[in-house]
Amino acid sequence: MKLLFKNIKQLLQIRDNATISLKGSEMKELPKLDDAWLLVEDGKIVDFGKMEEIPAFEEVETVDASGKILLPGWIDSHTHLVYAGNREQEFVDRINGLTYEEIANKGGGILNSAKKLQETSEEELYVQSARRLEEVMKMGTTAIEIKSGYGLTTDAELKMLRVIKRLKENYPIAIKATFLGAHAVPKEYKENKDAYLDLLVDEMMPKIAEEQLAEYVDIFCEKGYFTVEDTHKILAAGKKHNLIPKIHVNQFNSIGGIQVGVEYDALSVDHLEVMNPEDIEALKGSRTMPVALPSCSLFLGIPYTPARDIIDAGLPLALATDYNPGSTPSGNMNLVVSLACMKMKMNPEEAINAATVNAAYAMGLSETHGSVTKGKQANFILTEKIPSYGFLPYSFGANHIDSVYINGKKI
Repeated sequence: MKLLFKNIKQLLQIRDNATISLKGSEMKELPKLDDAWLLVEDGKIVDFGKMEEIPAFEEVETVDASGKILLPGWIDSHTHLVYAGNREQEFVDRINGLTYEEIANKGGGILNSAKKLQETSEEELYVQSARRLEEVMKMGTTAIEIKSGYGLTTDAELKMLRVIKRLKENYPIAIKATFLGAHAVPKEYKENKDAYLDLLVDEMMPKIAEEQLAEYVDIFCEKGYFTVEDTHKILAAGKKHNLIPKIHVNQFNSIGGIQVGVEYDALSVDHLEVMNPEDIEALKGSRTMPVALPSCSLFLGIPYTPARDIIDAGLPLALATDYNPGSTPSGNMNLVVSLACMKMKMNPEEAINAATVNAAYAMGLSETHGSVTKGKQANFILTEKIPSYGFLPYSFGANHIDSVYINGKKI
């Protein structure tokens, strides 16, 4: 069955197949078509144009989009959506004055989530995670990356990745899996981190590769977690198993992790709340996508990624949620786009480009997702009747999504 959107007030993000990512001043451009139509068949975009030139179509289901905006669905390239329970007590602890680092040092943080996950059955973990996935899909997310990293044992990490695989099989949304065993050092390895790294490299990675449970490998390169040398080891081992690097870096400190990411041709470097000129310079000329996670900054009260410095240096930038129980218990990409405008001084065009075209690049989905392009997947957000696309980040406290389509089907 063909699906025809008619009378679209504005069709956003019209691109040709050559557009892989956008950088610098390119991010200020958001191609659009007023008073438009768009045709979907077999889950893909077939054609589009202006209403005054619409052909006669037969045997089509029609959606009247009068007064509404149609744009590509959000793409969330950095999440930890598969986790057990929650950490609301740590939220209260932070209100009462403890820092993220202090909470982690007393057994909270990632180690707290790991304990809960290890004690949770695979079936229950799947049920909790599926509920979250359905929630973010309704909020406009049409492709998502999900990391492991709350297991920290071989069995628990594999359990997480198998849950992600099951989500892939049962939901229409595009899902990519990332192995993040190097998320924190387990208590039992506190005095022997090298032994834990050996476990990741010698035991976990071969099993993950054998079962084809992940596309990417990640590491938390940060003081108190894993060093630049550790990052070299994990990324090199990952490449031997055809795991593409994506790394957590520069969240609290700049210690050289971005340079390592570029050296290993990482698909993305994520967080970037703390950036110095050397970090920005290292990214120039690389194929590595910088990714900002502004809702993490909001929740923890830490600095926001200096988007203006990055974009004005001629670099690209993508946006993602960092959805996780400790530092970002929200998968709302609409909020992320709003925060990018309000707190990172990105204009609406830049923020939308960062959450669609550039986010697709950060997930390795440029050929199929992120823009209104003939032949790409028909993944859309259809807004309510709103005055302009700038109203989406402006009116941040309300949901202005009328409906979400994935592979041409309303969810």
